[in-house]
Amino acid sequence: MDRLVVKSAQDIERFVDAHPSDKRTLLLTLVALGGIFVDAYDFASLGVGIVQLRQAFHLTPTEVGLITAIMALGACLGGIVGGRYIDRLGRFKILIINVALLVVAAIGAALSTSFEMLLGFRLLMGIGVGLDFPVALSYVAEIVNKKSKTASVGAWQVMWYVAASCSGLVILPFNTDVFGDHLWRFAIGFGAIPALIILMARYFFADESPRWAPHNLPLDQAAKILEKTYSIKVDLQPTGFAEKREERQTLSALFKGKYLPRTILASAVCITQAIEYFSVGFNIPSMSQAIFGNSMENAILGAVCFNVFGIIGAALGAKYSGKVGVRRMSMFGYCIVAVSLLLFGTMHAHLSPYVMAILLAAMIFGHSIGPGQGMTLATLSYPTELRGLGSGWGQGMARGGSIFGFFLFPIIMASAGMATTLLYIAVVPVVGLVIALMINWDPIYEDNEAMPKVISTSRT
Repeated sequence: MDRLVVKSAQDIERFVDAHPSDKRTLLLTLVALGGIFVDAYDFASLGVGIVQLRQAFHLTPTEVGLITAIMALGACLGGIVGGRYIDRLGRFKILIINVALLVVAAIGAALSTSFEMLLGFRLLMGIGVGLDFPVALSYVAEIVNKKSKTASVGAWQVMWYVAASCSGLVILPFNTDVFGDHLWRFAIGFGAIPALIILMARYFFADESPRWAPHNLPLDQAAKILEKTYSIKVDLQPTGFAEKREERQTLSALFKGKYLPRTILASAVCITQAIEYFSVGFNIPSMSQAIFGNSMENAILGAVCFNVFGIIGAALGAKYSGKVGVRRMSMFGYCIVAVSLLLFGTMHAHLSPYVMAILLAAMIFGHSIGPGQGMTLATLSYPTELRGLGSGWGQGMARGGSIFGFFLFPIIMASAGMATTLLYIAVVPVVGLVIALMINWDPIYEDNEAMPKVISTSRT
């Protein structure tokens, strides 16, 4: 077993920065991002079952928008409010709490007997999702080395689209008369199974973030966390010098000094990508039915096939963002999304179903390769002591944008039609592109990690 001499918090941080990726690091990354799989499944499963749900509770377009937007509202609250607790309580406790919420919420939503009951459990589910995104991405950013940080954090999107595809694959074999009109209950409730698996995996394999620990815990405890996380032996030889600990930060710190432009950019990317995805991407099952025919099979297969393009784009985005930059990849993706939506909206009447499908696939691909990395930008734009707040704020902004998409898209589409609605949505990536052009910031430009500083020369 490797042995590391640790005299100060700086030694721990330097080790994390330089430690090569190994099987243990990969396992912890998958355990952390596994929550994203559950998050995405919980969102996408409702999209597949929304047709049955509408019939089961006799929902109006406004109520459909509310039942989808309520989860985003919970996620918005969970992200913004929970960000401070991620920094104060540590990563590990929140990693456990939020997935436990997802288990309870999935079961409760599946067993709902009224519209109001379903609303309550979807709100609870949203709070769990809002907590999970910032804490999972913060944890991944703090266990991998400097070289692979952007790609590792960016891998969350791959997990998201895999889960979105799985939501259809899980449901497809059960689309029989056995479940009938209750297929939507199975689709939503099934999310409790992977959530429970992730909960157990996090409890048994994960520990506190090795970067958060030296900022907030005694050095001997931080050393023990390092040992468990990387399977090494730590030889603790403290110097006896006291080290300065950063004061507890508040949300206002994100809007001061050098962090202000970063926060504006991350907010803009998170909001715009959420509007475009949760207006279009979330409603892919319904749009597949509009294009290919109003059957449950078309809704399910549409969710599976279109999200494959999201997997491809997300994988390419994660791979190249660390080289090209998250901001530049976002700008590239915005262009693809805008062109796809404009072509669909203006030429809809003259397009065959297959060409329409190609344009929707291009939109999903462009989104995932670029602006879909908004949470990556929000997570990596801040140092450890601000990462929970920054990532939580980004999650709040993303969910604010998703509320807009969730609530207004079905209402506008019901009154204006699919083509006109997509033309309206095409404005969103253009706005995001303009803001990204104006603010030239990217995490690959600068190392955000700030070492604790020695403030005393007295030896203990």
